[in-house]
Amino acid sequence: MMTAFIMDLEQRRIPVQQFTDVDKNKFLQEIYPLRKPVVLKGLDLGVCKTRWTVDYLSKSGGDHEVKIHVSEVPQMDFIKKNFIYRTLPFDKFVHRAAENKHKEYFISEDEKYYLRSLGEDPRKDIADISNQFPGLAADIQIPQFFDKDQFFSSVFRISSPGLQLWTHYDVMDNLLIQVSGKKRVVLYSPRDAPYLYLAGDKSEVLDVDNPDLDKYPLFSQARRYECLLQAGDVLFIPALWFHNTVAEEFGVGVNIFWKHLPSECYDKTDTYGNKDPTAASRAVQILDRALKTLEELPEEYKDFYARKMVLRIQTKAYSSKLE
Repeated sequence: MMTAFIMDLEQRRIPVQQFTDVDKNKFLQEIYPLRKPVVLKGLDLGVCKTRWTVDYLSKSGGDHEVKIHVSEVPQMDFIKKNFIYRTLPFDKFVHRAAENKHKEYFISEDEKYYLRSLGEDPRKDIADISNQFPGLAADIQIPQFFDKDQFFSSVFRISSPGLQLWTHYDVMDNLLIQVSGKKRVVLYSPRDAPYLYLAGDKSEVLDVDNPDLDKYPLFSQARRYECLLQAGDVLFIPALWFHNTVAEEFGVGVNIFWKHLPSECYDKTDTYGNKDPTAASRAVQILDRALKTLEELPEEYKDFYARKMVLRIQTKAYSSKLE
């Protein structure tokens, strides 16, 4: 079954479309309305692409402490939390993250590191590279594909070679700027959510290349979009598109998130950009209460009315306009 899946996977990979020479007008008129991920090549990102070497990053970023994920295995699992949090001076962290084997380590010489920059107070402040890493922020030119008042956050990321991040979705549109290193990105359409075995905003299927199809049989039906980002590439990830990344090399990137819905749609306490819109959260709470009410019925009746509810949701809420 697994061999058949792998062979089928090779045939069903959908390459993410690529564009060059894209300006704001072309992005907003030709690319953005399609609501699909695209790779943008050849954008002017400033001097970061040539300047952000390991030595330069460590000197420019300084020795202030940063909170990092440390994992003994390459595949990080945010549901089961197979990693630990530690702090290191930024300059020391950069050198460690660039290594394949470590002389100094927390768990093992093969451990992997991941930095996702945070605000000064993560409970109140968003990540903004211009605040947390002002020296580095001066080196990068952010594509201006959205209005300034839509800006939400700019997240600075560094990954050890080989590190794989769990499949998840974000509720805001974002640009993944791959400044250095190569990164493989696998994406799944929001319409394929029924096949991804969700736990909140994350998929339980950790290994998207060799999934346990006995445990996750529907996963084989999910359409797999894929791209390999080179240094200087920018990936547009529309809101709600699931994505899974593998750092093929030591990599540095910056995620730019912006509010494409009216501000009042978002949870005001959300500093990470991953809380569902407030209307969606209310709807889930109402559904949970309805399901609890069904528990008052005998099994045969509960099953019947649950199926009626599903049909009602499909009729009233599913869109026939989306692919």
